[in-house]
Formats: sequence, C-alpha cells, structure tokens
Amino acid sequence: MGNGTQIGRVRGLGSSHHGAHHWLLQRVTGVGNLISVGFLAISLAMRDDYSYAALSGWIAQPITALMLALLVVSTFWHARLGLQVLIEDYVPNGGSRFGVTIILNLLLFGGAAFGLICIGKIALANPALDAISAAQAAAQSQAAAAAQGGM
Repeated sequence: MGNGTQIGRVRGLGSSHHGAHHWLLQRVTGVGNLISVGFLAISLAMRDDYSYAALSGWIAQPITALMLALLVVSTFWHARLGLQVLIEDYVPNGGSRFGVTIILNLLLFGGAAFGLICIGKIALANPALDAISAAQAAAQSQAAAAAQGGM
C-alpha cells in the first residue's frame, strides 16, 4: 500500500483561492493610502493659513472631503486585512479566533464610521462658510439700507 501521488497527499489540506485575493486587496488598499496621503499632504503644504477656520473650510471642499473619506475607509480596511492575518496566524483555532475576529470587525468598522461622521460634521457645519454667508448677508443688508437711504 502506497501513499498515492504527491498531489493526492496534499489535496484538501488547506484552503485555496483566497490567499491571492487577500494579498491583492492588501496591496490595493496600500496604494490607495499612498495616493490619498500624498494628495492631502501636498494640498495641505500648499496652504497659507493654518487656522481652524481656514482648515475647516479646506476640509469642506468636496475633493478634500472625498479624499479624507477615502483615506479613512482605505486605512481602516487595510488595518483590518493586516490584523486578520495576525489573528489567523497567532490566535488558536476554535471559538476564541471567531470572537477575536468579531471584536476586530466591530472596532475597525466603528472607527471608520466615527472618522466619516467627523469629516461629515466638519464639512457640513463649517464655521468658515457660516462666516462667509454672514458677511454676505451683512453686505446685502448694508446695500439695501444704502438703497433705501438714497431714495
């Protein structure tokens, strides 16, 4: 009785078709992180004013807000993929691996949601835009008062 062929001995001993996808997704999120951090670093370095109002106005711009949101999503997804590999490699099989994976997913998705909510809050409740609209309203009321006084 022999052990069969070499391929027959290893069939069914491990998962297949998932490692390449995971590896590729890890690289794609890494490149996405590099592009978004590069864009944000260059556009931040080109700023003249670093006050809160100026930076919140910068974040409220659609492209900047989109790039920040993509950075948050890509970074948390990249971290999730990397930590999943650590869990698969170092946490023993059984219920503990499943529990640690669930906790990891909850923490990382919660962190990404918190980051996106903060970006949305800054972009939608922008004090710089409020100041601009208040200045425009004041200018319009002054123009209306001048027009009434001139008649």
